[in-house]
Amino acid sequence: MNTTQEELDWDEIELLVTILSKKILKLPRNFSSITTLSRGGLVPARLLADHLEIKKIYVDKKKISHNSLFVDDIFDTGNTFANVISKIDCTSKVIFVTLLARRGKNTLLNFCMPKKPRVMIMLSFLGIN
Repeated sequence: MNTTQEELDWDEIELLVTILSKKILKLPRNFSSITTLSRGGLVPARLLADHLEIKKIYVDKKKISHNSLFVDDIFDTGNTFANVISKIDCTSKVIFVTLLARRGKNTLLNFCMPKKPRVMIMLSFLGIN
């Protein structure tokens, strides 16, 4: 597989979070918390929590409430979401979001920004490559 790399700077990440949070705010529901994973989702989860004024962030939980917004950084293989499904108390009511998703993948995501073709995203949080 021919994979290219693309780097996002902090301003681009914040822009994606702002766009995503506006879409989430249009939903006809509120969230009591955000749930994420320690490998990848912490930074976008924290930024979204600030935008959405959600005070509780749960990391690596064994059970996930459908009242919690599930946040990850990128949807690539789908393995993360497949592993999380069994932890959710009511899968038909949960909302999954991610900042980026690989184009061409069937996703369970409610929202993602934007889809990239065969691109591995390097998040450059501190400007360090």
